[in-house]
Amino acid sequence: MPDCCPPSWCTIHLDRISGNLERALALVPAGRRFCAVLKADAYGHGIAQVVPLVREQGVRCIGITSNAEARAVREAGFDGALIRLRAATPQEIAGALPDRVQEQVACRATAALIRRHLDAGHYRTCAHLALNCAGMSRDALEISTRAGQDICRAILDRLGPHIGGICTHFASNDAAALRQSSDLFRRQAAWVIDNSDLSRAEVTVHAGSTLTLVSDTPVDTDMYRCGAILYGIVKPELGFRSTMDLEARVVSLQAYPAGAGVGYDRAHHLHRASRLACLSVGYENGFRRLARGVSAVSVRGALAPVLGKVSMNAIVADVTDIPSVRVGDTVRLFGGHDTAPITPPMAEAQFGTIMAELYTDWGRRNTRVHRQSVPAP
Repeated sequence: MPDCCPPSWCTIHLDRISGNLERALALVPAGRRFCAVLKADAYGHGIAQVVPLVREQGVRCIGITSNAEARAVREAGFDGALIRLRAATPQEIAGALPDRVQEQVACRATAALIRRHLDAGHYRTCAHLALNCAGMSRDALEISTRAGQDICRAILDRLGPHIGGICTHFASNDAAALRQSSDLFRRQAAWVIDNSDLSRAEVTVHAGSTLTLVSDTPVDTDMYRCGAILYGIVKPELGFRSTMDLEARVVSLQAYPAGAGVGYDRAHHLHRASRLACLSVGYENGFRRLARGVSAVSVRGALAPVLGKVSMNAIVADVTDIPSVRVGDTVRLFGGHDTAPITPPMAEAQFGTIMAELYTDWGRRNTRVHRQSVPAP
């Protein structure tokens, strides 16, 4: 049952996602395609709400990782290409057949499994040959070796024209590394075409990510697969905006004397008499414990430092210098464009990780409120 009065919540700005997507599509070179990456429940924003925005702008390819995500995309009305962006188990492949998921293939066993589903009439789409290309060394095939080339030939013999794509994932977007990776991918994709009956015109050769799209280094790819850019994680100077705010409430205000200990183990001691606000958020909601001593929240247009250790369901902020704070006030833990925003660089410094991880974590741990546009003042 939905919580009608959640202790903390994420406000999802759908209009900003649409704006970010429009800007991203404008960056795609002429003749290239765009795959909107909605894995991890659209980076915590909610697939059901993001898919209509993708459809509105004519995007015909979506990237996911799990079967649940594939089902959610189809239930949201998307009928275009749906690519899984990692290797899958036999059970996942079988479970995703009704949703026509295009699987990655990089070994004989997966090729044989897909062939069986094809022969039975169950697999009704293409597969993508995943190449490592000195990349992630994660789940893709390394064809710089003779053994890898033999496996590649076996996959091509087994699946033939059902290979609709050749893909890789660049490990680094440093200019020199990206240039080398792109050149290697181009050569290896050409080797695959030359050693098979595949037609280059009928195969989508694709690589890259958000950082590849915004890089000044040109890459040889038919399609960019991008997620982070939709949620404003990169390039604010180009107009990309953060798409999620994390908020909670003041549940208590108390005055404490100088020297009082704050939080578990009295890890912080007040150097002055202070007015402290207890906030309805903790590590259960994704406010990480490592943020102790380096974090702040925004309330009444000012920043208030967080004191003491982070509890499961509560944190404490020093509002001594913000006398207007009242019980019930909304407190922003991330986001905002007012006089005291908690910006992405601030959040990444406080929590010691990247915004993609924070969004995914917050969006799954907290109630989500989807807003189409900012209300008029």
